[in-house]
Amino acid sequence: MARQRDLLTLEVDGHRIAAFTAGPAVPTGKPLIAALHGGTYTARYFDVAGTPGGSFVDLAAAHGHQVVAFDRPGYGDSTPLAPDANTFARHAELLGAAVAQAAARLGADSVFLVGHSIGGMIALMIAASADDLPLIGVSATGMGAVIPSGGAAEALGSLPADLTVDLPYEERDKVMFGPAHTYGEEGLRQAHESYAPVPVMELVQAPRWPKEHLPALAPRVRVPVHNALAEFDALWSSGPENVAGFAAMFTAAPFVEAGVARGTGHCIDHHTLGRALHLRQLAFAEECAHWAATRPASEGGA
Repeated sequence: MARQRDLLTLEVDGHRIAAFTAGPAVPTGKPLIAALHGGTYTARYFDVAGTPGGSFVDLAAAHGHQVVAFDRPGYGDSTPLAPDANTFARHAELLGAAVAQAAARLGADSVFLVGHSIGGMIALMIAASADDLPLIGVSATGMGAVIPSGGAAEALGSLPADLTVDLPYEERDKVMFGPAHTYGEEGLRQAHESYAPVPVMELVQAPRWPKEHLPALAPRVRVPVHNALAEFDALWSSGPENVAGFAAMFTAAPFVEAGVARGTGHCIDHHTLGRALHLRQLAFAEECAHWAATRPASEGGA
């Protein structure tokens, strides 16, 4: 069961963006972690514990980070968008502004973006145009450079774009989780509590994103990039050549770390080894904070 969290409501361009927060009541000097969930989940995605050690939010808060996890438009208490307006670019506009508002409200001097799956795509889009955001780095997981043709992602994207669908648990689990030995029953149960209906327009856009958006936006990202794909991902190809190809696109990033999260399925966080990913993300955030604090003044501050 997810712990009680403080709720945060923001308004951007007439749209309500809901979020929850956790961590210290006042800034500790560590970057604010802003988290964006993927399709078919709410912000509670980041509050699912795949192991008894707690969720990503629990671990980040325990390490002194303020955390804010957003419901993307159309999820939870955030305002839905009409199908023709429900684009990833629009999500990036609204959520980028919401992250900036949250950072100002919480008194954070720097932000580390975390996004999973579609949330990872949007996080990278925000990072590519984050001139007004004190961004020091981004971690995009559960997404990469190659979606296999004829796979689950294309099948989901073939549904009518104007629908919102609530997929049965068993159908989602086949896509979101790896083999039975990679997760526990408690993690699976908690994941079900974070599931939500999904606007099909998102599923239509996702298979096209690696070709239509990634090549143009990757060279514009000027902060460090972390990426992790699941070993048993049912939506993306996590072969070594594709992981390396993804990393190579970020030519302006000061450093890039891309790899495979072994022993996990698509929703890496909810697996037994999800904690290994979380520790890597927090270590990367520390590296980003050091980079931001020591880079030459001519490159700009965080």
